[in-house]
Amino acid sequence: MERKKVAENIWEIPLSHKPGMRVPARIVASDNLMNSMDEGVINQITNVACLPGIRGYAWCMPDGHHGYGFPIGGVAAFDTEEGVISPGGIGFDINCGVRMISTNLTEQEVKPKLRELINDIYNSVPAGVGKSGFVKLNRKSFEDIMTSGASWCHKNGYAFESDLDHIEQRGKIPGADPSSVSEKAFKRGLDQMGTLGSGNHYLEIQTVRFDETCDRDIAEKLGVMEAGQIVIMVHCGSRGFGHQIGTDYLQSFGKAMQKYGIKTNDRELACAPINSPEGKAYYGAMACAANTAFANRQVISDSIRKCFSKAFGKPVDRLEMNLIYDVAHNIAKFEKYDIEDKSTRLLVHRKGATRAFGPGNPELSGLFRDIGQPVLVGGSMQTGSYLLMGTKKAEDLTFGSTLHGAGRVMSRTRAKKQIRGSNLQQIMEKEGIIVKAASFAGLAEEAGFAYKNVSEVVKIVDSVGISKKVARLLPLANIKG
Repeated sequence: MERKKVAENIWEIPLSHKPGMRVPARIVASDNLMNSMDEGVINQITNVACLPGIRGYAWCMPDGHHGYGFPIGGVAAFDTEEGVISPGGIGFDINCGVRMISTNLTEQEVKPKLRELINDIYNSVPAGVGKSGFVKLNRKSFEDIMTSGASWCHKNGYAFESDLDHIEQRGKIPGADPSSVSEKAFKRGLDQMGTLGSGNHYLEIQTVRFDETCDRDIAEKLGVMEAGQIVIMVHCGSRGFGHQIGTDYLQSFGKAMQKYGIKTNDRELACAPINSPEGKAYYGAMACAANTAFANRQVISDSIRKCFSKAFGKPVDRLEMNLIYDVAHNIAKFEKYDIEDKSTRLLVHRKGATRAFGPGNPELSGLFRDIGQPVLVGGSMQTGSYLLMGTKKAEDLTFGSTLHGAGRVMSRTRAKKQIRGSNLQQIMEKEGIIVKAASFAGLAEEAGFAYKNVSEVVKIVDSVGISKKVARLLPLANIKG
């Protein structure tokens, strides 16, 4: 493989690597991670570099691994006049994302009630394949969620006004068009509001840790005050609704490519011009799924708050259960960047990658305009997660993007062959982590050894400067879908 190190922890694959590449590909990785990088990632990110209208570089983050179309961890920005939109660059679980909630409780206060608390949350937040939520919707209310996102939750008693200020784009992506959603997608999504889902989705009670490289000043501004503080992290998305939208448009884009004379190296990169009727329809449907995912995580947060309030006999405000932030990591969004010294409107695809805007970005408001946007990095359920902050350098270098998690090193099938879910549960209990799983098979798929070292990948993005460390978050109890 042709590659060169262009900066510390940044590797470039040149145009000469593959016929048809329109831009070079770049991978953020240490020497160790680059040497062990799955060859499928290299093939996929260089295929992305061949797509019409791509600008700058096709990027892959250090948590990168083989995905559908784009690698997980892939970032690509397309000119709105010449570029394309591709479901494979967004993912089937549209707006799969992470949110983090603070509390004023300590590890010592929570541990005696931890098992009772996680059992209550498990009974309140349906987890697993095909589970239905407790929020009953009709067609009109579901369409309202598609277009309004998290603001629907505020109007219907599932959110505080302050929550909206702490969600990426206030939990509402513009341009949502319910008429672009198929009847099959409607039916799949109608009863899933407030559900966790399956796969790598989780709900985790965590305790805060700091090291000498963490920015304690920013942590305190976000409400993360001390080591041992309890926080909650939720990772899920648009569920079967988003999956069906992705499936629908991947099928229809085959004809669109023929119509517009587009050829790709991989059928999983099916796409359509951004400004075409087909491209606009997919964007409208994708925004519906993204807004539904924001609402889904908000409804789950309301259930978590009620369970904590019940367990500790205090109202939510006295527990200071404030939303720190909510970020999407499977999405495409219109943003402006300087290309050849000219401000250019681009459609940025982030597939298993997180927006990481720095201080002063006009799309941020309030506190975040001053300090930048929080970045929530989910690790494995055994090793912990991280709270980071976006930077101006990320905007200048990687289209305002950074990693989203630890990144798999092993397929789910292989992980299940190496350990039984019941055995893993026992191991985690011995490690001091309570885990509730919808299935033991699903639990085995998410064993810690199936993932990269989250501290290593975080250290890489911190060293490159596309996000900076604020706090480490260690698991105490986990609900796995």
